[in-house]
Amino acid sequence: MNETALVAFATFFATVGPIEAAALFAALTARSTARERRIMAFKGVGIAMVILLLFSFFGGAALERLGITLDAMRVAGGILLFLIAVDMVFARPSGSTSTTEDETDEAKRRQDISVFPLATPLIAGPGTMGAVVMLSAEAGNDMVKLSSVIAALMAVLAICLASLMVSSQLQRIFGVTGLNVLSRVVGVLLAALAVQFVFDGLKSSFLA
Repeated sequence: MNETALVAFATFFATVGPIEAAALFAALTARSTARERRIMAFKGVGIAMVILLLFSFFGGAALERLGITLDAMRVAGGILLFLIAVDMVFARPSGSTSTTEDETDEAKRRQDISVFPLATPLIAGPGTMGAVVMLSAEAGNDMVKLSSVIAALMAVLAICLASLMVSSQLQRIFGVTGLNVLSRVVGVLLAALAVQFVFDGLKSSFLA
């Protein structure tokens, strides 16, 4: 796995949070049948994949049209990811990687949560969308790098789908404490990546 794919995988794994998503999915679908959970899992991941691929392929063009440079996106993306990392390290719920309390309350009243809150904002949240745009724009016209970013995204979504399929078992195995420990470890890694993104943006800009 090359460096681009490794960085993209670590970033997407942290922002999507497959294990945390599975835990919330299990809680929200406690009264659903196994078949209903499978359908919602496949549908939710599929919708999230379409959303994130659209951001991947057209995000760079949107930035260019808005006059936003890649360096600015690196800095902004790094700051956003760092804020997410802080929430993860302190095990605090964040609207960037999970649902807010109001969103969770609304989801409990829904029979089908595949679109909301599973596809977005749980899987394709603001943090993941920003990371996809930033990493894809950074790859530019280099098809090898762009393919690595897309492959990393697909790998994380596959892990997320697998986690959703066994969400009840994962919740029992890890428990609240286990999930928080995992979140803190991944959060530290994401914080380091976020700082590196900011450094790279400043280094490449006229401010350096």
